[in-house]
Amino acid sequence: MTDIEFLKYPIGRFQKPERISQAHLDGAATYIQNFPKYLNDTLASFSEAQLNTPYRPGGWTVKQLIHHIADSHMNALIRFKLALTEDNPSIKPYLEAEWAKLNDYTLPIAGSLSMIQAMHEKWAKILKLMNSEDFQKTYYHPEYQKNIPLAEVTLMYEWHSKHHLAHIQHLMLRENWK
Repeated sequence: MTDIEFLKYPIGRFQKPERISQAHLDGAATYIQNFPKYLNDTLASFSEAQLNTPYRPGGWTVKQLIHHIADSHMNALIRFKLALTEDNPSIKPYLEAEWAKLNDYTLPIAGSLSMIQAMHEKWAKILKLMNSEDFQKTYYHPEYQKNIPLAEVTLMYEWHSKHHLAHIQHLMLRENWK
C-alpha cells in the first residue's frame, strides 16, 4: 500500500531555502525553461486511457493535471509580470479545484502543452534577464495575506513543475507503463 502523503507530494512539500542564492535562481530558471520538454517527453507514448487515469486515488486525471499546469503557470506568469511592472500589486487568487471541473479540462492536451511551451519560453527569457533587485519585487497574495518576492515565486514554480511531473512519472512506475 502506498502512502497517500507520498502520492500527494512525491517530491515533498515546497520548502523555501533560508537564503535564496543566485545559484538557486539560475537552476530554477533553467528548469522552468526545460520543463515543457520534460513534460512532452514523459507524455509522448500516453494513450487516451492513460491520460484519463487519476495520478492517485481521489486525484485529478493526467489530462486534468496538464490543463491545471497550463492554467496555474499562466496565472503565475501574469502575476510575475504584474510584480515586475507595478509596486507590490495585489493578485487575484482562483479556485483551481473548481477550474478543474470546467469542461475545457476534457479537451485534448495538445493545446495546453502548446500553452505551457510558449509560456515557459517567455518566462525563462524574463527570468534570465532579471537582476537581483527584480527578484526582490513582490506581489501581495490576499489568500495568504503576505507579500511574496519573485525569488520565492521562481523557486515555488520550479517545485510546482517538478511536483506535477513526478505525479505522472510515479503513476507510470506504479502502473508499469513504458
